Amino acid sequence: MVVGLVGCGRWGRHILRDLVTLGCEVPVVARSQASVARAREGGAAAIVPDVASLPELDAVVVATPTSTHAAVVGESLELGIPVFCEKPLTDDAEAARGLAEAAPARLFVMDKWRYHPGVLELAAIAREGRLGDVSGLTTTRVGWGSPHDDVDPVWVLAPHDLSIALEVLGELPRPRSAVGQLFDGHVVGLSAHLDGRGGWHAFRVSACSPVRDRRVELHCETGVAVLAGAWDQHVSVFGRSAAEPEEERLETPGELPLLAQLRAFVEHVRGGPPPRSSAAEGAAIVATLAELRRLAGAS
Repeated sequence: MVVGLVGCGRWGRHILRDLVTLGCEVPVVARSQASVARAREGGAAAIVPDVASLPELDAVVVATPTSTHAAVVGESLELGIPVFCEKPLTDDAEAARGLAEAAPARLFVMDKWRYHPGVLELAAIAREGRLGDVSGLTTTRVGWGSPHDDVDPVWVLAPHDLSIALEVLGELPRPRSAVGQLFDGHVVGLSAHLDGRGGWHAFRVSACSPVRDRRVELHCETGVAVLAGAWDQHVSVFGRSAAEPEEERLETPGELPLLAQLRAFVEHVRGGPPPRSSAAEGAAIVATLAELRRLAGAS
C-alpha cells in the first residue's frame, strides 16, 4: 500500500515511522531542510516538494501546521483518495464544515486519544453503566509552553479533550461557559463547561502551567474512574460508599494510540471499517471550540 505523508515535522516523523512499521510505502511531501532530513532518516520512499508531485497513492495523511490544514486537505481531497488529517481539522469552523461536506466518507481526523486504551476503558464503564448513571467528565491538559507557533495553544490542546468527551460520553456536549487565560496579551489557556444528554464536561487546558498534567476523570452515580496520566496503562476506580478513597486498578494494556489510529486508517483503506473520527465529528469539534473561544472572548 502506498500512503502519502504531507509534512514531516516533529510529529510527522512519528507518523512516517508508524506507517513504515505497518508495511506501507510512504512518499513524503517535505520542504525545509530539516523536514527533508527527517523524511530521509525515516525511510521515505520518495521526497517531493508538493502534493501535486506525489506519485499514485492509495491514501494520504496530512501532518502540516494547523493553519495550513484547510488548504492542504482541500488539495489532498482532489486526489480522490481517503485523507487522514492531524487534529484539529482546521482552526476555522466554516472551513471545517466545508471540507466535511465535500468529502464526508473520505476525510477523517486523527484524534489519537480516542484510541488510548485508558480512554476506551472509561468509555466502556460509561456505556455499560458499571458505576451507575454518568454525571460528567473532567479533563485536564496543562503544561509549560507550546512547540507550535502558527496557532495559539488552545487550538493545539483543547481538541484532544473534546475528542475524549465524544468518545467517553458518546456525544459532543454543548458549550455553556468558558474563561480564557491570557499571558502578555496572548491566549494561552481555556477553562470551559459543556452540557449534554450523556453528561457534563468540564475541562482546563493551558500552556502556562509549571506543572504538567494529563488527567481524565469520569464521575458517575456510584464512583469515579480516573486515567491519571497519558502514559498510564491502568484506570483507577474509586467507590463513593467508602469513607476514604479505595483504589481498584483496571489494567489497560494496548497499542500506542498513534500506531493504533494509523492501523485503523490503513485497514480502512484495505476495505475495513472507517476510523474514528469522521469528517463531520472533526468539524463539530472545531465548531464547538470556536464557540467556546467566543464565549471566553478569545475568538
